[in-house]
Amino acid sequence: MLNFRTLDLNLLRVFDAVMAEGSLTRAAETLSMTQPAVSHAMKRLRDTCGEELFNRSAFGMRPTAYAEQLWPQVREALGVLRQALSPGDFDPRRDEANFRLAMADATAALLTPALVDAIEGAGAVANLRVLPLTTRDPRNLLEGGEADLAVGFFPEAIAAIAGQGAQAPLRHARLYSTRYVCVMRRGHPLAGAPLTLDDYCDAHHLLVSFSGKPHGYVDQALAALGRQRRIVLTVNQFFTAGRVVTRSDLLTVLPESFIEATGYRRELVTRDLPLELGPVTGEMLWHRRHDTDPANAWLRAQVLAAAQAARAPS
Repeated sequence: MLNFRTLDLNLLRVFDAVMAEGSLTRAAETLSMTQPAVSHAMKRLRDTCGEELFNRSAFGMRPTAYAEQLWPQVREALGVLRQALSPGDFDPRRDEANFRLAMADATAALLTPALVDAIEGAGAVANLRVLPLTTRDPRNLLEGGEADLAVGFFPEAIAAIAGQGAQAPLRHARLYSTRYVCVMRRGHPLAGAPLTLDDYCDAHHLLVSFSGKPHGYVDQALAALGRQRRIVLTVNQFFTAGRVVTRSDLLTVLPESFIEATGYRRELVTRDLPLELGPVTGEMLWHRRHDTDPANAWLRAQVLAAAQAARAPS
């Protein structure tokens, strides 16, 4: 059991860095410490807690269940302390910051060019790491402190936040709104006329699924109509989808504003879908522990500006 009376609070800062980086070496670089000093700090914290915090693995330092449980509370407490001691004291040109953004490939392709322009143009010493997003629900990533910000289409998470009201652990802000369209190669047999439901269901399809599930929103909408489609291929990247569709007669469904991210815009045509689907909204999500963190607030402002610079539909 942790004895707070004898706890060196500096150890918690080191613990937070090791958890965030997943590596003693990278944590040492972030903290401007030596790797042995970080290792010694973690041994001291382990002795203070009376619990193992990390296990070595081939992929770095793997946190124990105790460390996973402890980290969100430590990170939130450090954020509150930082804000109390230096409210608003963040200068992006002076203060180095390491941010982890969870985004799918198409979202990253849309936003990161403008983000890099903003960082370089402002002379900021911020470093961005884009984490792969394989889910429509990033709540665990944010609540566990694995990402500082998640950007994408998160209908389940947004519904949960709305249901929890002011007590919700996550916050969100709308970045853009677009719609789903049917995408096919130029010269496709169905490219010359409006798309009917019969033609759509008779065609063969490519599904983009971040989670790898063999069905999506289109299939749910078709099932409600008593219809179904033949999915020949499921992939998890818009770029792969664009490449395959340009070289086959497969149809796919993509958010209209992300077709550019496939890299094959000139080789593709779109048609309105012959069924009703809701809008695709792009949201950024963050944990409430970061609400008053000036560095995270600066990051959110840059992401919002990047979305506007990318001219995502509003």
